[in-house]
Amino acid sequence: MNEKRSPFRLNKQQRNGIFFLILIIIGLQLIYFFYDFSSKETFDANNASIKRFQKELDSLKAVQKEDSHKIYPFNPNYLSDYRAYQLGMSVEEIDRLFAYRDQGKFINTAQEFQEITHISDSLLKHIEPYFKFPEWVNKKKKKAVRKKINLEKNDLNLATEQQLRQINGVEEKLAKRIISYRDLLKGFAFNDQIYEVYYIDKETANRILEQFEVKSKPEITRLNINEATFKEILHLPYIDYNLTKKIVQYRNRNGSIESIEDLKKIDSFPIEKFNRINLYLTVK
Repeated sequence: MNEKRSPFRLNKQQRNGIFFLILIIIGLQLIYFFYDFSSKETFDANNASIKRFQKELDSLKAVQKEDSHKIYPFNPNYLSDYRAYQLGMSVEEIDRLFAYRDQGKFINTAQEFQEITHISDSLLKHIEPYFKFPEWVNKKKKKAVRKKINLEKNDLNLATEQQLRQINGVEEKLAKRIISYRDLLKGFAFNDQIYEVYYIDKETANRILEQFEVKSKPEITRLNINEATFKEILHLPYIDYNLTKKIVQYRNRNGSIESIEDLKKIDSFPIEKFNRINLYLTVK
């Protein structure tokens, strides 16, 4: 009968393996206890190379930080919401800008930008130097400023037919009517009398007043209303037949007219024309 083998009995190969494993463990223990693993080189925080590197690193960080806050020239018509926020604009101000641009309109001046966005004066002062508009906008602004400075209005009472015809919308016939009406009035006393010229439209009259104005007041010989005949009164500007009749009747009924202001007491007197009628009448 065969003898049963113990499970704890090792063969020769297994015993050799255990022996070498024990040797390795002992060897590692000896190395751990007797070998100095600490670096022989010490880290010197004051090393010149380290300092130089740190200085360069700090310099790069400073440049990067400064660059992030630097404002470059820009066209305010093409601001993005992020860029506008970086400049200090509020959400409401940005929305106003975008709503204006959505209409296909463009901003041409810093003042327009503030009027549309409602930004504060301090913010406008900060970012205005960086506004960059197209060259044609700048030329247009310079031309407008130069025209505004150089344009001096001429005297409407001295305007010649040739000068008037240089204005857009003033043809030969209209120029003649303007001068004829001026002669009838004995000269323009008010700028807005130009609108009274027969067959003149408001736009043309406005263009005339852009270049002309009343500078020299007309010298008008006033008519004594208490001595003037019916015919003499009728020939005065702004007074038609019916008004002449009422003036004479009022004078006859009261014996005389004490003041030009008395004319306002006449029934249906054109109060809006009083300042003009007053140019031609006096009381003595």
